[in-house]
Parts: sequence; structure tokens; C-alpha cells
Amino acid sequence: MLPDMPAEETRVIGTTSVSARIIAAGIVIAFCYFATTVLVTIFVSILITYFLDPVVGWLERIRIPRALGSLIMVLITLALMAAVAYSLIERADQFGRDWPKYRQPLHAASQAVESKLESFEAHVSEIEPAAKEGERIVTVTESHPVRDALIGRLTSLSVFLVEATFVPFLVFFMLAGKRQIWHATMQLFPATERTQVRDTLEDVTQVLRSYLMGTALVGLILVVSSWIFFWLLGLDFPFLTALVSGLCNLVPYLGAVLSWVPPLLVGLKQYHTAGPFVGIFAVLTLFHFVASNLLVPALVGWRVRLNALALTLALLFFGWLWGAMGLILAIPVTAVLKVICDHTEKLHPVGRWLSA
Repeated sequence: MLPDMPAEETRVIGTTSVSARIIAAGIVIAFCYFATTVLVTIFVSILITYFLDPVVGWLERIRIPRALGSLIMVLITLALMAAVAYSLIERADQFGRDWPKYRQPLHAASQAVESKLESFEAHVSEIEPAAKEGERIVTVTESHPVRDALIGRLTSLSVFLVEATFVPFLVFFMLAGKRQIWHATMQLFPATERTQVRDTLEDVTQVLRSYLMGTALVGLILVVSSWIFFWLLGLDFPFLTALVSGLCNLVPYLGAVLSWVPPLLVGLKQYHTAGPFVGIFAVLTLFHFVASNLLVPALVGWRVRLNALALTLALLFFGWLWGAMGLILAIPVTAVLKVICDHTEKLHPVGRWLSA
């Protein structure tokens, strides 16, 4: 029998193990940050695949080959997205033609804000110490904000186009080759671990599918409710406004504010008093409250099982890591990590903390 290790050596080994884990975590985070485009494209493709897979399976049961059914569903999805995008672009053109009608209330609001800022700056300048005689004042020339904004938007647009180009192909290959991918994935692990891996993948499938179906149902309820409300209010373009507003309302915490923007922009031309806008803010906030506290827990939360603190931290982390797409992917990615923790003995405490 080997002699027991001295306490000092045990502490050194423990410290080295912790340091190695911290370094490994830093490497993983750095990889996720610098590989944002690749990872976001893959994760979005996986979510769309899980969403479309039940329909492809139904087509396969009625004697349509899986590859053909996958192609049909991808084409239908692209056609629907193109129709919605065309409608939004058409309404954006209408918004541009009606810009003179929007400019007056926006100009009045900006003037009010600007006057408040000028008043604040005037009060601050009164308490600012005067420059001493002979003191040299250096003026820093700022870059042009319009040029910087255009360059930033062009970069973001190019990244988006790369992602949008690859997503349909990835979704098709994942749908058509589901069985081959599943079998190849199982072959990556030793035979003794394949049962556990299979159970983990099945739970991941159930969690993602339940999350996507539940979220889609909540989004449909929000869109229809907003559509009816905007139609009763007499707002222009009620359906498209409700579509954008309802989908924005799905964003945790920030959804209530984001859902105000579409009806606010459309309503600037129609309403010249604060009453309708107060009503819009109140009703959309109520929709967000009902969706977050009643619909999402009933239709989504029973399967995802993430506590409020874990959800908030996930939104903050993935929002910082991947921007706006991180806010969309934060919940499903964290839910998958929780499933992995639940099926890994050493990570059971982490899984319990995520669902506590």
C-alpha cells in the first residue's frame, strides 16, 4: 500500500487543479467570444432543426422520404420568412414616405430633451473651475459619428449575411441526416458510456422541443392579443406591428420596453395626445407581465426548470458574449447545460443550483 500523501502536497495538488480549471474556463469563454459567428450559426440551426423535426417526422410517416420532407420544410420556412421580410420592408418604405408626418412630433420631443440637457450643462458649467491664466487647453477631435455608425452597421450586416447563408444548409443536413448524425455521435463515446449519453441526448431533445413549442405558443398568443388590441385602437398596420411587438415582448425583462417601440413609431403619425400612448404602454406591459408570470411558467418553465437568478445571470453573460443573439440563445443553452449537469455525477450540485 502506498503511503498517504503529505498534507502540503495535497494542498499543492488541489491548488493546481483549481488553477487548471480556471484556465480551462477562460480558454472556453475566449473561444466562445472569438468564434461568435460560427457558434451562433450552429446553435440557431440546431434550434430551428428541433422545431421543424416533428413535421419532418410526420411527413416521413406518410411515405415522403426524409430528405425530400426536410427540403420541403426548409423551403416553406424560407418562403414564410421572405414574405414577412418583404412586408416589413414595404412598411418601412411607407414609413419613409410618411416621414414628414413623423418628423414634427419627433423634432418637438428631441427639442425638449435637448433643452433639458442644455440647462443641465449650464448648471454644471457654473460649478466647473475656470481655466487658469496661461493654462494650455488641448482640444481632441472626435471621429465622425455617422461614418462610424455606417461602418459598424456594414460589419454587422456582413456577419448576418454569412450566418443567414449557412443556416438553411445546416438545417437541411441536420434534418435529412438525423439518424446518421445520432449514430455517429454515439460512436464518439466508449460502449460503457453510450447508455448514459443516449439518455442525456434524449433529455436534451425533450427540453429543447418543449422550450421551442412552448415559446412559439406564447409568442402566438402575444401576437394575436397585440393584433386585436392594435386593431381596436385603430392603429395603422396592426398585424405587422403586432408581429414585431409580440416577438419583442418575448425577451425576458426587456420585452416590455422593446414591445413599445413599434406601436410608438406607427402611432406618432396618428395620435397627438399622450392618452393613446399611455394606453399602449399599459396594455403591452400587462401582456408582458401575464406572459412572464403565467404563460411561460405554465408552457415552458415546467420543462426548462431554471431559477430566476440562473436565468438572469445567463441573460447577462450570453448577452455580453454574443450580443442580441445571446439574449435569444441564453435560455436554451443554459437549459442544455443543466441537463448535462444532471446526467454527470460530478456536476450534480451545479444542476441542483440552476434549478433551486
